[in-house]
Amino acid sequence: MSGSWIGARLPKPDAPAKVAGREVYGHDLRRPNALEGKILRSPYAHARIVRLDTSAAEAMPGVLAVLTTADLPEAVFGYGKDNRPLKGNKVRRVGDEVAAVAAVDADTALEALEQIRVVYEPLPAVFDPEEALRPDAPLVHEGRETNLFRRQVYRHGDLERGLAEADVVVEDTFELPYVTNAPLEPSFCLAEFEPNGDLVLYSTTQVPFLLQRDLARAIGLPPERVRVVQTAIGGSFGRGLDMYPFEPIAALLARKAGRPVRLAFDRQEEFLSAPMRQPVRAWMRSGAREDGSLVFRQARLTLDVGAYVSWGSVTTLVMAEVIGSLYRVPHVHFEALQVYTNNPVTGAMRGFGNPQATFMVEVQMDRLAEALGMDPLAFRLYNANRPNEITPQGLKITSCGLRECLQAAGRLREGLTARRERGTLRRGVGFASVMNVGGGARIYRSDGCGAIVKVDDFGRVTVVTGSSEIGQGMDAALTQIVAETLGVAPEHVRVVNGDTAIAPWDVGVHASRTTFVAGKAAMLAAQEARRQIIATACELLDVHPDRLEVRDGVVFDRDDPERGLPLDKVVRARHFRPDGRVIMGTGWYDPPNEMVGEDLHGNISAAYSFGAHAAEVEVDLETGRVRVLRVLAAHDVGRAINPMLVEGQVEGGIAMGLGYALSERLQVEQGRPANGSYREYGLPTALDVPKVETVLIETHDPEGPFGAKGVGEMGVPPVAAAVANAIFDAVGVRINRLPITPERIWEALQEKESDGG
Repeated sequence: MSGSWIGARLPKPDAPAKVAGREVYGHDLRRPNALEGKILRSPYAHARIVRLDTSAAEAMPGVLAVLTTADLPEAVFGYGKDNRPLKGNKVRRVGDEVAAVAAVDADTALEALEQIRVVYEPLPAVFDPEEALRPDAPLVHEGRETNLFRRQVYRHGDLERGLAEADVVVEDTFELPYVTNAPLEPSFCLAEFEPNGDLVLYSTTQVPFLLQRDLARAIGLPPERVRVVQTAIGGSFGRGLDMYPFEPIAALLARKAGRPVRLAFDRQEEFLSAPMRQPVRAWMRSGAREDGSLVFRQARLTLDVGAYVSWGSVTTLVMAEVIGSLYRVPHVHFEALQVYTNNPVTGAMRGFGNPQATFMVEVQMDRLAEALGMDPLAFRLYNANRPNEITPQGLKITSCGLRECLQAAGRLREGLTARRERGTLRRGVGFASVMNVGGGARIYRSDGCGAIVKVDDFGRVTVVTGSSEIGQGMDAALTQIVAETLGVAPEHVRVVNGDTAIAPWDVGVHASRTTFVAGKAAMLAAQEARRQIIATACELLDVHPDRLEVRDGVVFDRDDPERGLPLDKVVRARHFRPDGRVIMGTGWYDPPNEMVGEDLHGNISAAYSFGAHAAEVEVDLETGRVRVLRVLAAHDVGRAINPMLVEGQVEGGIAMGLGYALSERLQVEQGRPANGSYREYGLPTALDVPKVETVLIETHDPEGPFGAKGVGEMGVPPVAAAVANAIFDAVGVRINRLPITPERIWEALQEKESDGG
């Protein structure tokens, strides 16, 4: 081994199988005698179910099970405890699940759905969250007094004092759209009951242990009789952070049919029924002193959560964190209203509220700099967060490289003056910062993860982890952490995960937590295994343990390197004796963070990651068309365990952020997605991604494994704001509605011209 495996640019262990087409994704999975499940969905956004007749479907050859609410336990599920797998008396959104069938093939199942007769009584519906708050608005959920699910308020400092101290104040309204997660692989699960009555669910979930619990409740089984097995996942981006109706439906169909049931969405179903990023309407104002110091922020947000509440409603916590603690701001007031409508269900999506809040904050940072006559980069540097400080919100910032990130981002505008104008084309550069949890996020009672490290008789290492691999590179990060700790080559390490019957517990993959939390657990388990190896070698070599070292698969005396033993021989010596034992270490890591209360104060993460983006754009004055030419993304990642994969995460986030900025918007009309296909939706392609330069700022966090912090979501949030600020720098118009389309720019340019601007 030459040098350290930490910081090595190694490919993902699963890359060969994926490149060769041998990876088994959910949609590839087949089980003997499995049936195809299909769901009958409501065409109405709000209606009463008057009559449901499934007799014709039940009589069809090849149909082995038809499911209605009569087959369901009474349990409800979801973050709001407001959902059931099938709807009995009332539907609340287009796509609501009314009945389900399991048949010998997909065509038969679809034909059976057509044979089910449903009589609906349409009810008044509400599609606008502000109208939904009116006293006379139709109630989405009967029994509630209002459509307001939750009002959250966060404050620190004294807002009135901040208003009085501010020399400049800016005020804006923002409108941010529905955006879908758009993974290449649509939702999937396969349910199978074992002969003893235990359920096995094959799933593309991101939270196998939470799904195990929630699914058991939904179908009336004890949790210990449910096993969740993750298949390879073809993208998720937060979609799999909760349980949704199709998973208990598959399980209940399998129980009724007595055979495995496979339930796989097509693309249209994915657009219709999978959760998506929440749309936000917001009013915000910010103030600063003439010396350039931030004084206050005030924000009021209205979020459309849709017909049912999922874990995505926790995004307001992240929004409050960004508005309250990105930069040093002494006075903050934040209010968020989460409102039921008859629109699609919103949920978790990469960034988890951060892209919305960062867009608002960073647009106003530019506006404040302009009002003060300051350079926008200098204004940000003046107010940047610093290491080893506690924000008024209670965030304990340990490592922080925001200033270094901003300084690196500033390089993008070098030489811009000479090429600002060419015919009708204008160029500009914009900046935006980002702060995100980088050391776990305690949104559940436990934020921990377990790991087991076993060294076999041939010196091969197996890491059994509770964490999930969803394409982010968990397998590579844990491989390198364990290889470094044990002194073996990465090719001698294998990571096993994704089965609740085998792996130790983990809360799931979200909040950019995997490298920090799961990596720390794996490191602790590897350290325990290493202690066992050293103890055995100490006996064999008759050397004090402090003198022993493990490197390149050899245990040797540091003072006399010629005295050593191969690792496999040490393992066998410990194993093949009367009191023999295997080399096996266990690790559990639950980071020192806090569950945040209703006041949204507290240290939700054990570390915070920071970054800054600069975007160069070219705008056509005649058409409003925008081309993003370059993005420089500087990120404080603590220590990059694998720089190549960190760069990949950042670049992928930038592509997603560009879609949010310029092209993506799910158009929901009367509760129904109107552009539910990739052809119409506006997802960026490789041709839309500009030249990206990623700069990694390594600050070595004291709590993270080998100094690492989380980075998975960091690439997304600052992109839209950097692009919007660059457009202003180029042509002098601000667009506070996303996506920033050519039509919106052209209209703003015409308005500016008519005003004499």
